[in-house]
Amino acid sequence: MTDANTIHLTVDLVAFCGTEVLVIERGDDPYAGHLALPGGYVDAEETSRAAAAREAAEETGLAIDPGHLHQLGVYDDPDRDPRGRVVSVAYTLTLAERANVIAGDDAAQAYWLDIEEALKRPMAFDHRDILIAAYSRLVDGITDQL
Repeated sequence: MTDANTIHLTVDLVAFCGTEVLVIERGDDPYAGHLALPGGYVDAEETSRAAAAREAAEETGLAIDPGHLHQLGVYDDPDRDPRGRVVSVAYTLTLAERANVIAGDDAAQAYWLDIEEALKRPMAFDHRDILIAAYSRLVDGITDQL
């Protein structure tokens, strides 16, 4: 990502189960070893919603019906990613039962973590802001539960 005129589209997923959030530990730079939300680049032939479901499956093994994802917002701070200009569409999902997850793709680890604990740890990119926004909606009862 060296072309300053190129804008890349990515997705991030905030998946909740009770008081836990699904996180990964990044295996690659930037932010290798930091907590992050599952996510990644949108392919040319897919919607951002489909990309969020695909990235969750690739990074955590979590199989999601894209129709169950709820758009949280668009994150477009020009400096949100040190690799270049990246705009992300964030989605939420609330599960009634904790699903088993396993790290894959560029995630070194994938696991469920208490939301409050996740917020205390260093997070990649602007994922703390995304998590805070999603958590606020969860507390307000806006997110549907599967």
